[in-house]
This record gives sequence, C-alpha cells and structure tokens, in this order.
Amino acid sequence: MDRTVEKISTGVDFDRIRADFPVLKRKINGRPLVYLDNAASGQMPTFVADRIDRYHRHEHSNVHRGIHSLSQQATEAYESAREKTRQLINASENEEIIFTTGTTDSINLVANSFGLSLLKKGDRILLSQMEHHSNIVPWQMIADKAGAEIDVIPLLDDGRLDMEAYEELLGERTKIVSVVHVSNALGTVNPVEKMTALARQAGAAVVIDGAQAVPHQPVDVQQIDCDFYAFSAHKMCGPTGFGILFGRKEHLEKMGPYRGGGNIIDKVTFEKTTYNVAPFKFEAGTPPIAAGIGFAAAIDYLNSIGMKRIADREQELVDLALEKLRKIEGLRLIGDPPERASVISFVLEGIHPHDTGTILDKHGVAIRTGHHCAQPVMERYGVTATARASFSFYNNEEDVNRLIEGVKQVKDFFK
Repeated sequence: MDRTVEKISTGVDFDRIRADFPVLKRKINGRPLVYLDNAASGQMPTFVADRIDRYHRHEHSNVHRGIHSLSQQATEAYESAREKTRQLINASENEEIIFTTGTTDSINLVANSFGLSLLKKGDRILLSQMEHHSNIVPWQMIADKAGAEIDVIPLLDDGRLDMEAYEELLGERTKIVSVVHVSNALGTVNPVEKMTALARQAGAAVVIDGAQAVPHQPVDVQQIDCDFYAFSAHKMCGPTGFGILFGRKEHLEKMGPYRGGGNIIDKVTFEKTTYNVAPFKFEAGTPPIAAGIGFAAAIDYLNSIGMKRIADREQELVDLALEKLRKIEGLRLIGDPPERASVISFVLEGIHPHDTGTILDKHGVAIRTGHHCAQPVMERYGVTATARASFSFYNNEEDVNRLIEGVKQVKDFFK
C-alpha cells in the first residue's frame, strides 16, 4: 500500500496555508486546480498581494532622494527588502544585495560587469551540462567578446554532475565557474559548497544560479562561500520582474555599472561622470518599487512558515510522487538524482510531452512541458522535451494523487 505524506513539519498546518492562495480555489475545466508548475513561477498569497495593493493605493511615491514623507515611507518599505534578503541568505552586509529584474538579469550583470573585465583571450569559463539557457548564453556572449573558451561539466545518467570530470576540468586558465544550485529540468541539488571550495583552490570565481534553490530550502551564501548568487522573487511567493544578486563586496567595489542612468551616479558633467557606491551603482533608473515591497512581504510570509519546514514538506510530496510514478508502466523518469528538490521530469513511452500536458490540463492539472530552457539536458537524455511536475509547500497529497490519476488517463487515451 502506498504510504501517505507524513506531517513532519511540526507546528504548521499546511492545509490551512492553502487558504492563503486564492488561485487554488479555482476550477479548470470543471475540476479543482492542481498547480504543479512552481518551477516556472510560484503562486502569490493574499498577504503579499494585499501589501502590494496597499502600496499602490496609499503609499505610492518614488524612492531615494525624496525629502517628503511619502517618499521617505516608500523608500523605507522598499529598502526593507534588502535587509530581509540579506538575512534570508545570510549575506554579510546590505551593500552585497543588488536588486535586478530577475535571475537572468543578475547573471547578465555579473557576466558583463565582472566577467568581461576579468577574462582575457585563452581564459576558460566552466559551466555544467544541466544549466538553464540564462546561465549559458550570457557567458557565450562574453566569451566571444573576450576571446575566452567554455568548458562543460558532463552529466551522469542519474542526473548528477560528474564531479571527477569537474575536478579535471578545473585548471589555471579557469577564471569563472558558473553553475546551477538546483536544476530546473531535473531537480538535482548540486554540491555547491564542495564545488566552490574546489574552484577556489584553482583560483576561479564562482557564480551560482539559485533560482530553484532559495524558494525551496535554506541557503547560506557565507557557508557556500561563493562570489555571486542569483535568484528571483516570482518563484518564492513574490511578484514578477524582481530579482536578487548577491555579490561579494570586494568584487562589487571594483566592478563598473552594467547600465547607465539615474541613481547610479555620484556626479555628472558632460566631461566626466563618477559613480555611486554598491549596490546603487548597479540599479539604474526608477526601481520596481511595488515589486520590492511585495518581495519584502513574501520573505516575511516564508519566514513565518520556516524554510526548513518548507523543505521538509516539499520533500515529502516529491518522495510520494516519485514512489507512485515509478509504478506506472512505460513512464521514464529523466534523471533520478539521490538529492532532489521540487522538480520531477518524465516522459511516457510513445506519447509526446505536449500531449501529456494538454490532457492533464483537461483534468485541471497544470504542469510544464517542453525543453524548460535546458536544451543541453534534453540532448543528454535523448529527448526533445519532458513533462515536468514541480511542487511547492502549498501542494498536498491530493495534488499528487490527481497527477497520478491524470497520467494514467493520458496512457488510457493513447492505448
């Protein structure tokens, strides 16, 4: 008999938490919504939406430099997100937290402001075979400009990185290692602390794409000891269009601005411009104020539950789903790493993943199908696309059962 999800997340009523997310009350094609597309974007609780609405209705003003009360109030609310982010990931100082438009923007900032000034002809950038396109393409663009070359850490059959190959690829010409913390296509949790330590021994800087890690588990950038760490608000109960880049202060002080405009300057003349200090010299123009205030509320909401409890709850759901999916004849899991977070990718024999997703949607189950902006992963496993179910703490056992029921109905339809 299949086991049930154990309630090991002491002190948290996850059934009650579902009521915080109005979208979960929706019906899709006459069936209650089962939202399993959290790796693409998480849902927003009423608490966060109300905070954004309150800003728009009662507090709206531009931030920084304003001397009137409304501007100062908006600035305080917006900048509170920086301190709360610092605490969430255990950065040393608020000055190490840069606000961007998302993980992609953060990686582009590092590639252009840090990478381009560091790299010379013949230098090497080390990426992994499981990277999202946003952690491949910016580095290719910078490599072309600098005359650098890219090396790739291969994937093992079970979805782990080949750590022996990683150590062999690290060399004196390796200047930057940029890797994902948790794979958006496989769910693999990479040993980023060990990878960072090895990179440091080789004299390389380390950039980590944490978009799929910070929403699902505690993250400590000081413990990891990386140079840069990027993630996005919309995957963790926050608004879209808002991202975070942690950077070591020693790097940020030396780096030049990525974009020009207001707020990044100290003094402007037509002869010469001098720049503001970090983090402001990287935040040109009017920032996404409402999104920042909303993200501060999202951090408050997540902290009220506890990231460790969230990680435990999601692990229960993933383990239960894996147990049941493995029993479905003709279903192939794409990657089966021993340490996995949130994401399960699979294909059904003889059935295109888009057809799987379409039929599941008819039954109210929302998953993601396609290459997940990770085409090298698809090529590695000999597929063009997968069906991907990704979980959050507001999912429950019934969501798992509906997924399994839906997959079986897909199979029956194509018999």
